Amino acid sequence: MDTEAQHTERDRSSPPTDSPSAERDGESEGAEDRSRSAFVSFVSWVPGGRATLTVLICMASLLLVSTFVMQPFQIPSGSMEPAFRVGDRVLVNKLAYRFGSEPQRGDAVVFDGSGYFGDADYIKRVAGVGGDRVVCCDKRGRIKVNGEPVDEPYLYPGDAPSKVRFDVVVPEDSLFLLGDHRSDSRDSRDHLGQPGGGMIPVDSVIGRADWIAWPIGHWTSLERPDSYARVPAPGGAHG
Repeated sequence: MDTEAQHTERDRSSPPTDSPSAERDGESEGAEDRSRSAFVSFVSWVPGGRATLTVLICMASLLLVSTFVMQPFQIPSGSMEPAFRVGDRVLVNKLAYRFGSEPQRGDAVVFDGSGYFGDADYIKRVAGVGGDRVVCCDKRGRIKVNGEPVDEPYLYPGDAPSKVRFDVVVPEDSLFLLGDHRSDSRDSRDHLGQPGGGMIPVDSVIGRADWIAWPIGHWTSLERPDSYARVPAPGGAHG
């Protein structure tokens, strides 16, 4: 009896091979085997096998990151010295102004200048946003934004804030942009009398320069200077 009981118990725990659950398990294992076989066949078809496939996946990932998240940009001129030197590679944060965020005064931005500055990408610093009144200059030679003088510690040593006089109001959804090396920068000041008045649409901004990645000795993360912290909102100018 004990032997028969044990035999019966084993039968309960192990379904017959012709039961529906066994058939389903067999089908699942067969599908998994076919998927694995298809993948192995694909890998063997790719020249170089797994190594080539790994490289392709990495390249596709880098392309996605460069397209939607972070893009490298090489500094082409000395117009943003001393913060950015010729040949520096900066990483442009393409998500900085998504999800409702807007460029802020003091940000270093990379933008497409087509139709405004020229058919190329540029890097400049935001001096005025939509609604701002930007004036050059006060009695001490400083730029004023909404009536507030701005001390600019990032200027190239020995440069004046501007030798070009201007008094502009920035249209909504636009930016007034200046280079840090004012004596060696073609920026919004050089296009004041042209269509668009030297302003760049916010939609033309590719992203914010957040890091200098190369050369290694110049690696640094970039923060917005507090030079504009006291500037009042547009319409709140006090002189």
